[in-house]
Amino acid sequence: MAAKKISTVLSRSFSSAAAPPCFFSRVRGGAGQSRLIGRYKSTLAAVEDPITPPVSVKYNQLLINGQFVDAASGKTFPTLDPRTGEVIAHVAEGDVEDVNRAVSAARKAFDEGPWPRMTAYERSRIIWRFADLLEKHTDEIAALETWDNGKPYEQAAKVEIPMTVRIFRYYAGWADKIHGLTVPADGPYHVQTLHEPIGVAGQIIPWNFPMLMFSWKVGPALACGNTVVIKTAEQTPLSAVYAAKLFHEAGLPDGVLNVVSGFGPTAGAGLASHMDVDKLAFTGSTDTGKIVLELASKSNLKPVTLELGGKSPFIVCEDADVDQAVELSHSAVFFNQGQCCCAGSRTFVHERVYNEFVEKAKARAIERTVGDPFREGIEQGPQVDSDQFEKILRIIRSGVESGANLEAGGDRFGTTGYYIQPTVFSDVQDDMLIAKEEIFGPVQSIFKFKDLDEVIQRSNSTRYGLAAGIFTHNLDTANTLSRALKVGTVWINCYDVFDAAIPFGGYKMSGNGREKGIYSLSNYLQVKAVVTSLNNPAWL
Repeated sequence: MAAKKISTVLSRSFSSAAAPPCFFSRVRGGAGQSRLIGRYKSTLAAVEDPITPPVSVKYNQLLINGQFVDAASGKTFPTLDPRTGEVIAHVAEGDVEDVNRAVSAARKAFDEGPWPRMTAYERSRIIWRFADLLEKHTDEIAALETWDNGKPYEQAAKVEIPMTVRIFRYYAGWADKIHGLTVPADGPYHVQTLHEPIGVAGQIIPWNFPMLMFSWKVGPALACGNTVVIKTAEQTPLSAVYAAKLFHEAGLPDGVLNVVSGFGPTAGAGLASHMDVDKLAFTGSTDTGKIVLELASKSNLKPVTLELGGKSPFIVCEDADVDQAVELSHSAVFFNQGQCCCAGSRTFVHERVYNEFVEKAKARAIERTVGDPFREGIEQGPQVDSDQFEKILRIIRSGVESGANLEAGGDRFGTTGYYIQPTVFSDVQDDMLIAKEEIFGPVQSIFKFKDLDEVIQRSNSTRYGLAAGIFTHNLDTANTLSRALKVGTVWINCYDVFDAAIPFGGYKMSGNGREKGIYSLSNYLQVKAVVTSLNNPAWL
């Protein structure tokens, strides 16, 4: 399966849908007039009744040792519909005691159970059967993702769940191809390396891509023969536990995959600091990643992989086709409501095409269709919750106060739910909060640059190093920039191209380790050297 470019897939899915009228194409004016039009469109969207999701909540408990159970405390917490702020369901609130139960089940499944002892081929078949079941239940799981998270249903059903299926099939293929080496030595010795499963893997996933992050972590861990305890994000606990149930239907032994829903300071901290967890993987903010790493180091020094925040540059060079660059940069920052760690949120544009780019970027933002994510043709749904909603609006206000030019958006969208207008700033300076802070929202900041040396220096002047985009037709320019940028992924004339085989991870404070591809397997394996003395060998 070819690598998926998310923005391309979405644009194809939207092309057949009837889009709302673009008022900007009829009335042209300054930024203030554009924002007035945006508010008018918001009023139209606000009077629409939310669509009833085509799914019901079947599972809202913890999954421990193959059984659905309540939290030991009996506590639950509400998971909310970001379209309205109303309660979808009450979910079991796991804490340290529940993490202990889950880790005990995972430890027993690893030390005594069949999973690490069955043939790698049989593990492969179970993972593949799960992928088939996941594909069969795409509609239900995509609806849970949209209902719980706010992402467009078309995005979840046509892009994210198929990509999740592909990830698990990729790792099903790897399961029986993991092996060590025979190593020559200076002397009469036979030396071999064994690649052994590391044991119990603790995994903490975020709320922006619940099922994709589930696959990025669970897939390689199980392919290597480990057992797993995974903590879901408190904002989006519904889809992972549904998927885990399907895994057991596919034949996964009890205790191999355990799912605990709960909060970071309790369940998350309990998992990170657990003395019987052999490896930890975390995706989330850089600040929380520091806490996770500290807890792991203070407990049993378990190895930790971290996929953290970003403030990725998207560089539009002087030879760019402006129309294409505008569309690509728009997708790079606004995809998934801007709630993407690798969002191209710093748009650097060469001074020769800067003015044209700004005008067209403004127009494209105002055209963006915002509304109920279950509605056909919607590009942008609500932010995930009130905390994220308020944070984004606060940072937008700081952009205005610091002197950046607000070209479009800048306010909430409608009167209910956590919708925010697609927002564009121009004349952004590097010392502004909107230039430095990971906003995690639908906000594009446009910067002007003069030459390559300048844009390299400014792009790298951040604590983050997750990704970058380059838009140019000049091969030398592309090569110069791709080697100079201190980031884990560089997209050239594309963005958000993901494939199961492409590694993903960051430099600097965007994390350590890589997910996806062959590189991710090393996160879940121990390498053991076995040296055997040879008596009068015929050859060495």
